[in-house]
Amino acid sequence: MIKREIFIGFFVGFLANIVGLILAILFLHEDPSIIEIIAKSFEEGFLSKLISLGAIMNLLVFFVYIKKKQDYRARGVLMATIVIAIITLILNII
Repeated sequence: MIKREIFIGFFVGFLANIVGLILAILFLHEDPSIIEIIAKSFEEGFLSKLISLGAIMNLLVFFVYIKKKQDYRARGVLMATIVIAIITLILNII
């Protein structure tokens, strides 16, 4: 039961980051092609910054889970945020 709640939070954390990434792209670029912007940002080396902006959505989800007293789901969101931070670090090194 606890592992299931943590997994749900982990999945929602990644989903919130993807939604945040898409919102960051839509707000910062006029070109509506999201896939092209992601590929271009990877080539130019600022994809990690877009991913970091997308992670702000995790903050909202985390506090919603804390407010609802769903601590294990909040723990899953925190774990997803840590994994995303490691991915961002790896992209900065490459």
